Amino acid sequence: MRRYRRLVWDRAIVVTMSHDVAGALVERFVIDIARAVPVIAVWVHGSLATGDFQLGRSDFDLLAVVAGEVDAVRRREIRRVHEALAADFPVAAKLHCSYLNRDRLADVGVEHPTWAFEELFDRTVSPVIRRELLTDGVALIGPPPTGLVPAVSDQELTRFIRTELDGYWRRVAGRRRLWLRDMWVDAGPLSLARATVTLQGGGMISKREAFPVLLKLGAPAEMVSDIHDRRYGTPRALSPAWRLRRAGLARAFMLDGIDRALALP
Repeated sequence: MRRYRRLVWDRAIVVTMSHDVAGALVERFVIDIARAVPVIAVWVHGSLATGDFQLGRSDFDLLAVVAGEVDAVRRREIRRVHEALAADFPVAAKLHCSYLNRDRLADVGVEHPTWAFEELFDRTVSPVIRRELLTDGVALIGPPPTGLVPAVSDQELTRFIRTELDGYWRRVAGRRRLWLRDMWVDAGPLSLARATVTLQGGGMISKREAFPVLLKLGAPAEMVSDIHDRRYGTPRALSPAWRLRRAGLARAFMLDGIDRALALP
């Protein structure tokens, strides 16, 4: 695993001296999963690849390329590996990994077995993830994503983002009770800000870069500060009154922001 340690340092992935537990978790995962299934490559994307990773707050976004189909036997092995990791590393609950059949990488519509939120299910590798892989992805073992992952056109990327905003996020914004929870207040506005920048032709930005964008889009400063504290600072205790008010602010910002984003040419 010496190559992994070098890549971590060179690419500014935040698994350094202050994040020994994260480095140990990823190193253990790569070793264990390579023993359990015929792994060709393991890739990192998202905040772990861009240097925006926050231990205990960010997800470990990984993908493993596997030789052949992930059948029932291999699914059991994958589940065993993840459950064993969770027993030794509490933060392993945030380690998410999709298992991609090497022979079906070119089929962008295929669903791949994915371990996330402590369960195994099937989902596609979205154009956003594929673009992240091609721009910032890091190979922990095996060949890099470039040359294996199909290219993502700007049209494909923006079409997917528009569909996500008008479908998934509009439905979520319509569910009032969800917005009493921190996870939706944190995820929704940041996703909207990042999506808006991409639709404006500004490429893909990190969550850290999305905070000034939120303010430019008119997000309430107190809500932005609340989200920022949970990701980069010290989270504050929230009163029931503020939690209720914040839910209304976040929903209003989302509904208005989705309409404005979708109105972009």
